Amino acid sequence: ANVVTTGTFPIPLMKRVGYRPDKAGAVEVAASVDGQIMPPVMGAAAFLMVEYVGIPYTQVLKHAVLPALISYIALFYIVHLEAMKSDIRGIPRPPGAPQGMARVRSALMTVCGFIVLAGAVYYGMGWIKDLADAAAKWIVLALLLAGYVALIGFSARFPELTPDDPNKPMEYLPEAGPTLKSGLHYLLPVVVLIWNLMVEEMSPALSAFWATMFLVLIVVTQRPLFALFRKHALAGTVQHGLSDLFTGLVTGARNMIGIGIATAAAGIIVGTVTLTGIGLVMTEFVEVISGGNLMVMLLMVAVICLILGMGLPTTANYIVVSTLMAPVVVELGSQSGLLVPLIAVHMFVFYFGLMADVTPPVGLASYAAAGIARTDPIKTGVTAFGYSIRTAILPFMFIFNTQLLLIGIDNAAHLVITIVSAIVANLMFAAGTQGWFVTRNRWWESLALLLVTFTLFRPGFWWDMIYPPYVDAPATQLIQVADEAPDGARQRLWIEGTTIEGKEISRGVLLPLGDKAANGRARLAKVGLRVVPMGDELQVMQVQFGSRAEKLGIEQGFTIKTI
Repeated sequence: ANVVTTGTFPIPLMKRVGYRPDKAGAVEVAASVDGQIMPPVMGAAAFLMVEYVGIPYTQVLKHAVLPALISYIALFYIVHLEAMKSDIRGIPRPPGAPQGMARVRSALMTVCGFIVLAGAVYYGMGWIKDLADAAAKWIVLALLLAGYVALIGFSARFPELTPDDPNKPMEYLPEAGPTLKSGLHYLLPVVVLIWNLMVEEMSPALSAFWATMFLVLIVVTQRPLFALFRKHALAGTVQHGLSDLFTGLVTGARNMIGIGIATAAAGIIVGTVTLTGIGLVMTEFVEVISGGNLMVMLLMVAVICLILGMGLPTTANYIVVSTLMAPVVVELGSQSGLLVPLIAVHMFVFYFGLMADVTPPVGLASYAAAGIARTDPIKTGVTAFGYSIRTAILPFMFIFNTQLLLIGIDNAAHLVITIVSAIVANLMFAAGTQGWFVTRNRWWESLALLLVTFTLFRPGFWWDMIYPPYVDAPATQLIQVADEAPDGARQRLWIEGTTIEGKEISRGVLLPLGDKAANGRARLAKVGLRVVPMGDELQVMQVQFGSRAEKLGIEQGFTIKTI
């Protein structure tokens, strides 16, 4: 949906300035898929994470924002590198176009205009709804029609724009002013969309339907109205409008053929995975094949998330991968000594579930972009996957370095260092994988850039060889540590016991301690854990249902061996 909605603008423009069709489509695919990892909505998965992980919505946004930002910054850099490799230059501005501060003022005025328009639509129509109640929709319809005629009259005062040939190269950037003035009436379908979504609270599909119907009205009637205001002949204008409508419907249907076939084929795969229970078999497969090797386990989980995410919308994608694969990462990771916050695990599987929209042979986003770019969908998907590797490496990095999720940041200086190093690391990774930095890389220069990337993303890999990151202490110190630890601290626990199903476990957990309390015992009780000393160990006496401790798999009767 993101590709089809936004791709109709950048893909043809990128082709016209010199980008290959598959590269233009691939950039759109990478940008659109990354839109689902960008807060605050994250394809609606952010709201599900609140329920699944058990943390506030604001915490989900905080943890997700830095990886999303550095991923987009790296994509901008990749587009720049592709332009350098293909010797693509910026399009010159037309003679007499505003320069310097005049351009800044024009841009600010445009942005302010859109803000005022959005505010007027939302609040103005909301007041109409409150005052007129049932008659509000008829009043709004009358205002829309009157506004449409008035905007057509305003646009008719300016010369008609020369039709642009999308197959010709662009000699100059089009001027923003004349373009906006000649097409202000095209903003009205957006008003209809906002009204239906925000005021009438219709479903997105129904809201889009009515916005499209208003756009159909514009396409059919704008030519007769322009002829009327400009005092031109009306003969043939209605037929011309109907011809425009027919051409648009035919073009839209043709573009949807490839998407429809790909969706149907992906549905077969999704149905097979869902109805046969093969997802559960793959979970056991990971446990057996990985053999306790942490990196093999993470790689296999990433591949299985790609398979499970085929053809699924974002919310269903997250539900499937988090239900089937997140417990595998938590269980096998804890056995291997990998103790990370639950949000990091859920972000890991979520990222790779989304990569299914890019990766051939299903890659629905790649099929959609290829339809717009009129190129091979498999080639587009392969190119898009090359661009999306910068996003795919992030889950591996924040699993081992949770500071990328803004976890464990101590002060403002620490935050700045983390953000700058993460951005530089992803830019170096983009330069290394694209084979171009200042100029074309030699093979060893690309390897050096990738080494710099790894060092900046995970400096602890080298530092831990010199100085151990953690020291074991008796479990009885947990109460004292909980009393003294700052707000938001997390404590590593090594536990043993028998689950209610009779399974023997021995693994580590990372327990969030939350905010400070009256004492250590009270603080542990707030996260759902009551313990009693037994020598150097602690016995779990009670675990509150639905608490953070219960979500981590701690059960009554378990023994905390060390911290």
